[in-house]
Amino acid sequence: MNLVLIFLIIIFSSSLFFYGRSKTKSLAISGNIKLNALPKFYGYYLVLWCSIPALVFLLIWSLFEPVIIKSIIIDTAAKQGAIFNDKNEANLVYEKIKAIHLGTYVGELDSILKESALAYAKFINIFANSKVVLIFGIIIASTLYSLKKIKNNNKARDDVEVILKGLLFVSSLIAILTTLGIILSLLFESIKFFSVINIFDYLFGTNWSPQRAFVRDASSITLAEYQDLKDAFGFVPLIAGTGFIAFLAMLVAVPVGLFSGIYMAEYASLRVRRFSKPVIEILAGIPTVVYGFFAALTVGPFFRQVGENFGLTVSSESALAAGLIMGIMIIPYVSSLSDDVINSVPQSLRDGSYAVGATKSETIKKVVIPAALPGIIGSILLAVSRAIGETMIVVMAAGLAANLTINPLESTTTITTQIVMILVGDQEFDSPKTQSAFALGLTLFIATLILNFIAQRAVKKYREKYD
Repeated sequence: MNLVLIFLIIIFSSSLFFYGRSKTKSLAISGNIKLNALPKFYGYYLVLWCSIPALVFLLIWSLFEPVIIKSIIIDTAAKQGAIFNDKNEANLVYEKIKAIHLGTYVGELDSILKESALAYAKFINIFANSKVVLIFGIIIASTLYSLKKIKNNNKARDDVEVILKGLLFVSSLIAILTTLGIILSLLFESIKFFSVINIFDYLFGTNWSPQRAFVRDASSITLAEYQDLKDAFGFVPLIAGTGFIAFLAMLVAVPVGLFSGIYMAEYASLRVRRFSKPVIEILAGIPTVVYGFFAALTVGPFFRQVGENFGLTVSSESALAAGLIMGIMIIPYVSSLSDDVINSVPQSLRDGSYAVGATKSETIKKVVIPAALPGIIGSILLAVSRAIGETMIVVMAAGLAANLTINPLESTTTITTQIVMILVGDQEFDSPKTQSAFALGLTLFIATLILNFIAQRAVKKYREKYD
């Protein structure tokens, strides 16, 4: 229903663009009036006034409709004799009623469920019809208002710019509020975690085994017993594993990506560039699960076989296999961005270098790379962030055990992998095990923020020097 309404709003508002443009042209000709804006801006004005109020109303309606219907149906079921001991039981009954309406319910039907399902169907129909009527009413009202404005020869361009500025402001506000919401959700749950587990035991502990928090039912474990589990939430193995695998990945991605970017920008012919650059960028489009399968089924066993030939003990799931494949995956991030940045260096800098007798390689080393260094640092930072946030390759190729090691032939794990493993399945959000995932997320967020700050300082320093 919502998609159909959105489609109709787009079609109707698009048609108003052509109507508004032609209408203002005819008004200018027939009435010998000088327009206060180009005809196309009157068309844009009609489009914005027709679409934005209707879409905003549809968004608000879609957000609140399920909540209102749920409240009505639960009250209806309660009036018919349903007894809810807590909120969870009410939610369960409501889900049963929805399943009956959709025809997917399997189980016994009593009179309360039947009557509630009929009421649910009735209210769904009422709300759907009301939504359609109100949206078309808003479209008609806003269209009539905007038509009246353009007949009065309003300054459509200024009005359109004001509306677009408002849309840009709202978009920026949404981005800011989303970021703030993520930070607050991580912070509140992390505070609950650190109220049970000492923050210093978390930051400096060398053992990570959160499953120990579920030795017994979490609801029956006292605070003192939780304190005994402080050795189960040591963060050091996870940050070490994350940094180690990311370091191995960057050992592959940075030199290969940077050198390939330099070659594409400075040495490759147009024919080679047209063929090679898309092939390299294909690496970024391969799903990470495919890389994970390749690492687990091919690269890992290969390293193990080679290690056995030399008398070395190599784990089937090793940091080396995960780091190598992850490095291959993020090569395009460094290569493509470095290529674009190097190409953006003004040709006058190269010509000046050649004029004083420098060779091509000297020009690249002494002029082009320093001038493009801020962008190259940005590409490497993006690659590092991608490596730190990768999960599937680590899960399939590096293992799940939090092993504090710097041996690339052994298995280890990362922060993101542990967050996924902790939140898999049904979890109790009042337990330290589940809350530890939020603590890990907050710690990773802070670490990434510090990394970005350092990179920005470096970029600013070199940009001031070479701009």
